[in-house]
Amino acid sequence: MKVNSNIQAMIAQGILHKNEKRFQDSTAKLASGYKINTAIDNPSGMAITNKMNAQLKSLNKAHQNAKNAVSVCQTADGALGEIEEMLQRMNELAVKASNGTNTSADRQAIQNEVEQLAKEITRIGRSTEYNTQPILDGTMDLKGYTDNLNAKVRSYNSSFPLNDYEITIDGNKTSPTFGDATITPPIPGLKSESTFDYFDDGTVRNITTKFTTPNGGELIIDSRDGAFSPTTVKASLQGVGGMKTHVGSAAEQEIQVVIPSITLRHLGIGDVDNGLIIDCRKEDTAQKAMAKIGDAISYVSAARSKIGAYQNRLEATLSNLEVTQENLTDAYSNIKDLDMAEEMVNYTTLQVLTQAGTSMLTQANEAPQQALQLLQ
Repeated sequence: MKVNSNIQAMIAQGILHKNEKRFQDSTAKLASGYKINTAIDNPSGMAITNKMNAQLKSLNKAHQNAKNAVSVCQTADGALGEIEEMLQRMNELAVKASNGTNTSADRQAIQNEVEQLAKEITRIGRSTEYNTQPILDGTMDLKGYTDNLNAKVRSYNSSFPLNDYEITIDGNKTSPTFGDATITPPIPGLKSESTFDYFDDGTVRNITTKFTTPNGGELIIDSRDGAFSPTTVKASLQGVGGMKTHVGSAAEQEIQVVIPSITLRHLGIGDVDNGLIIDCRKEDTAQKAMAKIGDAISYVSAARSKIGAYQNRLEATLSNLEVTQENLTDAYSNIKDLDMAEEMVNYTTLQVLTQAGTSMLTQANEAPQQALQLLQ
């Protein structure tokens, strides 16, 4: 029988210390609901779940980004719908003005309404905003510039190759003609189509040229006042612009929403400098106005169709993000989250073992006192 070294107490104390540590860990898990609270619980599991958690937070924000982009598309489509209604009204007025039963005063009244509608189209194009950002003034359109103030890049789509071009159009025509434009550097399979508008003296006033590529690329150049007589115009297609919507958890996972500019010039019924170029004050000019307004309606319809396609794509992206979030959350939960029922069984066991260890340590500490009986 030894007094200085109580081996039984040391054994009981060691076991009790281990059970207390496990009991504390179990208590922390039950309190937090996580299997992994510190790196020591599961080093590799913590590393994996931290990456998953960062990805989940990114996906949540990407989901919100996509929803905001859908709202932008809805705002733009609503404004374009109103513009389309006004163009339809202008077309009705042009049809009315082309009728021979109208007097000059009648046609002047029609022209006045057409001009007011054109002003409202311009106002909507400039003032339609989302989160204080203009969305129809060309801010979100692909950018293209020329070195000639009388020639403008009206529009082009993402399928047309980006480059710096030299464009030549025969501006000395005396009648509308097609296929008279060239572009350098050349693009294989490129086709061109030009339409002309004339002053009363028969000289060319405006030229609209459309270039198309076999893969669906399209570039439209507007010019006026002899810009191509016989000057070669340099055009730079930069591709910048559009609203980039980040829809993923990694870099460059984005969708670019391109919303075309809505101005009288882009609609083909006027421009900033010369104003409205359709005239309903004469029967013959009203007939020409009908064709121009019809083209404008087609332009707006194409823009709405493109925006609708973006919206459908964004809606599909939202659905995909939701599925990805659901699956990733499930994987994260399998590693990180605690099975409360299972841990409660473990907690109860450790609670009993801790109480038993305390009791046995008490008894082990009392054992050396038996040596006192030998000294009596």
